[in-house]
Amino acid sequence: MSEALFETSISSLPLIGRGKVRDIYAVGSESLLIVTTDRISAFDVVLPDPIPDKGRVLTRLASFWFDKLATIVPNQLTGIDPETVVSAGETEQVRGRALVVKRLRPLPIEAVVRGYLIGSGWKDYQSTGCVCGIALPPGLILASRLCEPIFTPATKATIGEHDQNISFGQAQAACAAAFADISPAPGLRSEGIADQVRRVAIALYASAAEYAAERGILIADTKFEFGLDVHGRLHLIDEVLTPDSSRFWPADGYVPGSSPPSYDKQFVRDYLETLAWDKQAPGPRLPPAVIARTRAKYVEACERLTGEPFAV
Repeated sequence: MSEALFETSISSLPLIGRGKVRDIYAVGSESLLIVTTDRISAFDVVLPDPIPDKGRVLTRLASFWFDKLATIVPNQLTGIDPETVVSAGETEQVRGRALVVKRLRPLPIEAVVRGYLIGSGWKDYQSTGCVCGIALPPGLILASRLCEPIFTPATKATIGEHDQNISFGQAQAACAAAFADISPAPGLRSEGIADQVRRVAIALYASAAEYAAERGILIADTKFEFGLDVHGRLHLIDEVLTPDSSRFWPADGYVPGSSPPSYDKQFVRDYLETLAWDKQAPGPRLPPAVIARTRAKYVEACERLTGEPFAV
């Protein structure tokens, strides 16, 4: 286990911003350096204790999926080694936990795909019989597998805020407004941006879910992020199919009607739910046992999905 990285201190590149987990730097005018730290957030609050090696696990998994799913949609990768864009004394901060990516214009929505009825989708279904306006069959129970994956977009939340489920019509309007100045590249499908995102996101989920199931993991739901290049071409960006962006369940622990154990940060959320915490910043400290167990869950998911041992 390596020493945890909570925040980067790279001075050889301009810092653009820090998200809940990632620190972003400019690499010239056409690329970005995205460093995945070991920070962990829950209930949209960044907790004070990092999870050692979490950033390396997320980067390894995301890189694996970017490569595996590249035939479905282009992605953000440039192929540039992150260690070559920082100074010699900063390479340890990026080793195994950073990507140099294209500068793309991100879409203003989260592209959420659900294959099972859980989380906010389950709450929506209980009250309306629908999820994001999509009518589902009556009689479904907690964690029911859906007949087919559904696309349920959401807003993008800033730190301290919550994603909000929106209808497909709202997603169409948001994307159209954000990219009114871009004309689709010649030869692209004559469909709206949100329509294209829905089609691609469901294809990505279906391919990944089939692969993961063969390795004993059910992908209950996941969120993708997309961006456009100057020609209007859609690209898969940010992270993809990691324990931070997805709900991973061990197939042998799945029982409809109950919330299965998971490989994602639900373990941390479950611990936090036992505390008298108002879910506002600052977040509480995590006990060493919770930190160690969370790291083990992330590493196990990585090893099962990639088929390779995780070594720092």
